Amino acid sequence: MSPLPVILLGGGGHAKVVLDLLRVLKRNVLGVCDPGLADQGIQLWRGLSVLGDDHAVERYAPADIELANGTGSLPGNTLRYRLHTQFTRQGYRFATLVHPSAILGSGVKLGQGVQIMAGVIVQADSRIGDNVILNTRACIDHDGVIGDHVHVAPGAVMSGDVTLGDGCHIGAGANLLQGIRLGSEVVIGIGTTVLTNVAAGHQQTGQPPRAPRRINEE
Repeated sequence: MSPLPVILLGGGGHAKVVLDLLRVLKRNVLGVCDPGLADQGIQLWRGLSVLGDDHAVERYAPADIELANGTGSLPGNTLRYRLHTQFTRQGYRFATLVHPSAILGSGVKLGQGVQIMAGVIVQADSRIGDNVILNTRACIDHDGVIGDHVHVAPGAVMSGDVTLGDGCHIGAGANLLQGIRLGSEVVIGIGTTVLTNVAAGHQQTGQPPRAPRRINEE
């Protein structure tokens, strides 16, 4: 059976990468939904028809299409999470996309709407939750557990048996020691080396890393 056609949500930078991935995978993309493009009256974006704002999705039955979340993921920005939650509750399904250059080990399990970009490595028996971005050249070693709505940014490296709670953001080039546990909504800064567990709702930045502190703490 051929894959269902796809509608892309969002017309920003991350959406460009997702669209390239869809085209590499030879998926049939019906168009893009983006409120900003629609408000400007733009009818064509990177060769795709602009279908309207996000509500344009509802012209299609959930059984007839898949969605691709082209909204990026940054700390404090919940739009990607909200779109995934909204449309999943309406019965729509998000496509799980794996770049042909990525390497997936044995026993790897992927959730709904996972996006695995070029050059990513996911080693044996790792589990990846829903709506996760494993961005360009990220590396997840054996027995990794990644919760829902996590973004592992380009070039970040997780050693074996690392667990990330829901909603974590791992900055580009960060390195996590084996066995590390991060609670939900943890933010790890660009290039940071993480040597100890970090509690939920905290961030850790710096090289060498500073002590974790609560996010939004004065």
